[in-house]
Amino acid sequence: MIDLTTRYLGLTLESPIVCSSSPMMQEIDNLRRMEDAGASAVVLHSLFEEQITLESQDLDRNLFHGTESYAEALSYFPEMESFEIGPEAYLEHVRKAKEALSIPVVASLNGISTGGWVDWARRIEAAGADAIELNTYFMPTDIEVSGSQLEEMYLELVRDVKGSVKIPVAVKLSPFFSSIPNFCASLDALGVDGLVMFNRFYQPDFDLERLEVVPRLTLSSPSELLMRLHWVAVLAGRIKADMAVTGGVHGATDVIKSMMAGAKVAMMTSALLEHGIDHLRTVRHELEQWLEANEYPSIALMQGSLSQRKVAEPAAFERANYMKVLRSGAWSRA
Repeated sequence: MIDLTTRYLGLTLESPIVCSSSPMMQEIDNLRRMEDAGASAVVLHSLFEEQITLESQDLDRNLFHGTESYAEALSYFPEMESFEIGPEAYLEHVRKAKEALSIPVVASLNGISTGGWVDWARRIEAAGADAIELNTYFMPTDIEVSGSQLEEMYLELVRDVKGSVKIPVAVKLSPFFSSIPNFCASLDALGVDGLVMFNRFYQPDFDLERLEVVPRLTLSSPSELLMRLHWVAVLAGRIKADMAVTGGVHGATDVIKSMMAGAKVAMMTSALLEHGIDHLRTVRHELEQWLEANEYPSIALMQGSLSQRKVAEPAAFERANYMKVLRSGAWSRA
């Protein structure tokens, strides 16, 4: 019997397959279907910092101050009515999800400033969430903000939230820090329970007909997995926090690679949007088949087996790989 269980954020999960945060999580029926199809945990859609700010009436005042000078920028920001549920309703959604599911429910907070997050983290904990994922989605555009200042913003947020709740806290990171290992080590020193690699930034596009900046949604592809595997493999065994791979996980092969790099779970969204929630059944079945065929009795046995600390050629994760690729015959076959 193949043992798919894994430990993530101090929680024992039936498999490493987790459904990551997306608008699909707004429907309890979807959550039930995910559990039935084989998801071992779900990360709910995010409660945005802007929603919390709006509730205190600050966002409304800030958005419309100076409308005459930058109306185009203001119009790009989404109407708050477009969010299906507000902060109070989000707490109720957490409660209902816990009642409906037997698998762990992870709540998601999306933002960058501490503000009222500490209080809302406590409320989410009281609502019954098993853990909190901080989705630190921030694109710095101010040339006066240094990399060290940005990192301190993140660390302050994590420090405040982590210190305010007893449930596990994971941080969903951007891949754009100048030294990912050093920053992850700083988060680890704060006692963060998990690191989620990596956030996908949805960049705006240009509409040349209307001469407008417009939002653009692009689903992930398996090719995006490589960057996640690289950094998880580099960090595996060097930090205490559990790691999760998200972005590019579409099938059982991607889950297996994530485990071998050193992740504890692999998270999926785009594949479910593309193939449907029942795709989880296929992934789990193929995962079991691969482990059996390759004589792995458990997921735990393979975790970290291809991390930088355990492979025969650790330099493969460094400059040597770059040189080897350039000297390979692949370019002549392109």
